[in-house]
Amino acid sequence: MKRMFLSLAVVAAFIAPAGAQQFIRIGVTGGPGAQIIEQVVPEAKKLGLDLKIIEFSDYIIPNQALAGKEIEANSFQHEPYLKNQVAKTSWKLVKLAETMTAPLGVYSKKYKTFAEIPDGASVAIQNDPTNGSRPLRLLHDNNIIKLRDGVGVTAGVTDIVENPHRYRFIELDAAQLSRSLDDVAAASINNNYAVQAGLDPVKDPILREGPNSPWVNIIAVREEDKDKPWAALLVKAFHTQSVKDYVLREFKGSLIPAW
Repeated sequence: MKRMFLSLAVVAAFIAPAGAQQFIRIGVTGGPGAQIIEQVVPEAKKLGLDLKIIEFSDYIIPNQALAGKEIEANSFQHEPYLKNQVAKTSWKLVKLAETMTAPLGVYSKKYKTFAEIPDGASVAIQNDPTNGSRPLRLLHDNNIIKLRDGVGVTAGVTDIVENPHRYRFIELDAAQLSRSLDDVAAASINNNYAVQAGLDPVKDPILREGPNSPWVNIIAVREEDKDKPWAALLVKAFHTQSVKDYVLREFKGSLIPAW
């Protein structure tokens, strides 16, 4: 298992001589993301890529590290999140390839269905626009709230036009949401953090996204690198039958391959 943890002293990437393994650092978040990339490592090795896994604990630093050339790629986010990050910064980061869908769930320690949640209760959601929009869209699709017409994948609390149960939406960092379950009626939790908290992303949610979603996870790279030979090899290593079989076998529907 080749895993490294981010340090400000990480050395700059180098270009391997012809015939040698090329060294590529790929950023992930802990849990399923790291587990899956570990399965990509031996496939990449066959193609001449030496993948080093750099693990992060939040959703902000992996893109910052990619833009700062501390890593060559990352695999932790969906494209709407990347686009939102790029729009707010000068980072020149792009989608390289799709990886999988991770249907988001809403969890509760107090209630077995969302219908049991009383009027005026607190519901915790992600505080970044693209992830926070997912539970709002899920509630809208289940006729629990109504969002403004035409709102896209960055819908926020201010886009709620009908909230008949007067739910109070508490916006928290995604990494903190599983810890909020004791204090709120329900919380929207991304799959990787749900797994880390001992939750089952298929069986435990009281509401869950379907498999068809605009929030498909991706591999991201710097724009200047998207056409480099190693980038194509990285995609080829990820999009193998062995990796797909591992995802289907290990995660049993909590993650769905997108290739």
